[in-house]
Amino acid sequence: MAGGLVALLDDVAAIAKVAAASIDDVGAAAGRASVKAAGVVVDDTAVTPRYVHGFSPKRELPIIRKIALGSIRNKLLIILPVAMILSEFLPQALPYLLIAGGLFLCFEGAEKVYEAITGGHHEDEAAAEGQSGPEREKAMVSGAIRTDLILSAEIMVISLSSVENEPFFTRLLVLIVVAIVITALVYGVVALIVKMDDMGLALAGRKSAFSRRVGRGLVAAMPKVMSVLTVVGIAAMLWVGGHILLVNVGEAGFHWPADRLHDLEHWFGELVHGGVGGVLSWTAGTVTSALVGLALGALVVLIVHLLPKRKKDSTAH
Repeated sequence: MAGGLVALLDDVAAIAKVAAASIDDVGAAAGRASVKAAGVVVDDTAVTPRYVHGFSPKRELPIIRKIALGSIRNKLLIILPVAMILSEFLPQALPYLLIAGGLFLCFEGAEKVYEAITGGHHEDEAAAEGQSGPEREKAMVSGAIRTDLILSAEIMVISLSSVENEPFFTRLLVLIVVAIVITALVYGVVALIVKMDDMGLALAGRKSAFSRRVGRGLVAAMPKVMSVLTVVGIAAMLWVGGHILLVNVGEAGFHWPADRLHDLEHWFGELVHGGVGGVLSWTAGTVTSALVGLALGALVVLIVHLLPKRKKDSTAH
């Protein structure tokens, strides 16, 4: 009896060790996947605060909560099943999905550059103009969730590409962890950014001279922070989109662009030995990827926006 109990405890211990190792594997894989998707996360964090612009402070956090819930539904109920089915039955389609997603990121980044130059407005914001109260809030939340669907798809597919050789249930758990962690991270940071000026106003109203100084500094800094976030978001989209395209065009069989990028990174890395060489290599690859992303994105912007407009103008004349 005692021997059987000892054997049972040994089996339980062995199962616990396997489970712990599996949890470690999932955690490590989720960490790798999250890092790989970091550029899209930066863009998601930079894009979302504009959807609460113009609303009363009392509605800011409820709006962010609605967008976050929509984001987690996008990831778990729409994107996850499609990604898992494709990874199981048609894994060769993943590079082409990433190429399409990378091209969309390049288009988004180039479109924002175009809007900054021409003073154009985002479609979701334009659709909400003229509305007020609950209707405007509903329109902005819907627009944010639609935009999030594309960005979330990018995050999930990029994450999946980093664990595509793992067993089915490991891939499933990794994507679930990535979906929950990244959504919480993105919208937690967004909430903090959005409420930063309110925190500054609260501090500015205190008796302490130091608190008032910090509060005024926060209020004064927020417009600059938002401007920096916008620039970082655009740069991240162009860099990540361009890099995804260069790498996955190679995965699809056309290796020349990825090989040239690797040669460029290697050449800059060899200029200076040590950490500085690594920084030069990374910078060269990043700038090149961003320039490729900007060029390809500008081409898509030309096709989507400018050519139909010219055709319409010529028809009117």
